[in-house]
Amino acid sequence: MSATDDPVLRVDKLVRHFPVKGRLPFTSGGVVKAVDGVSFELRRGETLGVVGESGCGKSTLARMLVGLERPTSGEVRFGDAVVHTARGRRLRELRRRIQIVLQDPYTSLNPRRTVRDILLQPFEIHPDVLDRRHRLDRVKELLDLVGLDPSLHLDRFPHQFSGGQRQRIGIARALALRPDVIICDEPVSALDVSVQAQVVNLLERLQRELGVAYVFIAHDLSVVRHISDRVAVMYLGKLVETGPEAPLYDAPQHPYTRALLSAVPVPEPVGRAERKRILLTGDPPSPVDPPSGCRFRTRCWQASETCAHVEPLLTGDGRSVACHYPLPAP
Repeated sequence: MSATDDPVLRVDKLVRHFPVKGRLPFTSGGVVKAVDGVSFELRRGETLGVVGESGCGKSTLARMLVGLERPTSGEVRFGDAVVHTARGRRLRELRRRIQIVLQDPYTSLNPRRTVRDILLQPFEIHPDVLDRRHRLDRVKELLDLVGLDPSLHLDRFPHQFSGGQRQRIGIARALALRPDVIICDEPVSALDVSVQAQVVNLLERLQRELGVAYVFIAHDLSVVRHISDRVAVMYLGKLVETGPEAPLYDAPQHPYTRALLSAVPVPEPVGRAERKRILLTGDPPSPVDPPSGCRFRTRCWQASETCAHVEPLLTGDGRSVACHYPLPAP
């Protein structure tokens, strides 16, 4: 199923600030601006890759998309429902339609439950989805769908599986209720390279077969390029560049995006010596006190006074960049 123009998920000016306690009791030390004005749309059957350095707000964004974290302002809209304001039956329905695959396959599964119990639990929480007589058959179908043998793995505990097998169980759990959207929060970062490829190929195959949409969050740009239709680059809580995968990777317009891509390892030795690596000076600023204007200006090689006083807006049609001096094609 190819991506359509019908958005299944809309994110509008999403903000999440965390208060920081001061050194003295009952005093405030400011706020951590983890996510600060993120907007995008996700179409049915599409994969949106979200990349950026550690600490840029990717995982906080993921938690807000599924309603595990309440935004300070802005909204996440699924159809005509706002995720963080839904209650009761409406919230239960949204939980079924939007699922998440967590980053760590070693802690995201209950060690006291067998695979049978882990995959039956979604149907216990949503008993109207499937009749009790057919639930075990559905669990076996899910295991077979993600490449695990039900006759061998159904009654094992999580510690009896490898990392890649545990992540497959996590994917099966996310697919149990047939969701429209799955948020993948760095689902392969804890796995070996060969296992990463297996899990990514599995996600692509499931998307073709089931038509599910993904928000794929990662810091490995090569993996994101392989699986994504569109890519959004985050820096210090904000999106700095978005666009289709091929144009963004081949001709990045934001200096931060170009610096990130210059650090991706090149497997072919031909041309490696001529490749220009961009080394950013200094450390990322604190999200408690981000720079004025453009947040990347303290590490940017072409920053000017304008960058210090005027915040660039994410503008463009299809391909968007938040920079006063977007880079030309290399």
